[in-house]
Amino acid sequence: MNCLWCDNEIIPVINWSNLFLLPEPEKLCEPCQGKLIVLDGQRCKKCSRHSNQSVCDDCRWWDKHKDPLILNYSIFQYNDLMQEMIARWKYRGDYCFAEAFHKQFRKGFQQKFSFLSKNAVAVPIPLSPERLMERGFNQADLLARFLPLETKEALSRVHGEKQSKKTRHERISAVNPFRILKPVDNPVVLIDDIYTTGTTIRHAASILKEGGCTEIYALTLVRG
Repeated sequence: MNCLWCDNEIIPVINWSNLFLLPEPEKLCEPCQGKLIVLDGQRCKKCSRHSNQSVCDDCRWWDKHKDPLILNYSIFQYNDLMQEMIARWKYRGDYCFAEAFHKQFRKGFQQKFSFLSKNAVAVPIPLSPERLMERGFNQADLLARFLPLETKEALSRVHGEKQSKKTRHERISAVNPFRILKPVDNPVVLIDDIYTTGTTIRHAASILKEGGCTEIYALTLVRG
């Protein structure tokens, strides 16, 4: 099997610990994996940002404004390689590239959210119909389906300017673009690819909370 990013051959390592139970095949070679930074160490317990504070200043601000989100957990740090990978995956239509993140995304969920009740559901952050037609798939939905949870499409989204083109102030002050399709009273894990200011996740969380959901978390692939 070849690496999804650089196309180098991946040679599986067979040893006594996995001889009779072969490990899940890797989708990235070791050099490519080594260039991605898995978040660890001291970070904000609410948003996964590297921080010496248990709750960072941004999350303290959200708490003062009745934060509807209990916490966000992110897997990777945003760096140059991750930026290139996300661009290839989302904006150049490389649908299958999601498999590069499958193993780590599922592992992160198991590490952080094993306490959730069995009726918890994954709710992917939706794209607008126009953006979905442009891209051909919703990256958040792909990530959600890696998890051992039922996936529910509970939200819709009004079309607007891409988040990546907005300033921080524009993101935080933006009108909520989400509408509820199906009220959810189960615990919810919102799924998205990138957490930047946290505004998108919290807009979605506030709509779900208005619809009766009281336990809302988020799992995102990358912390910007």
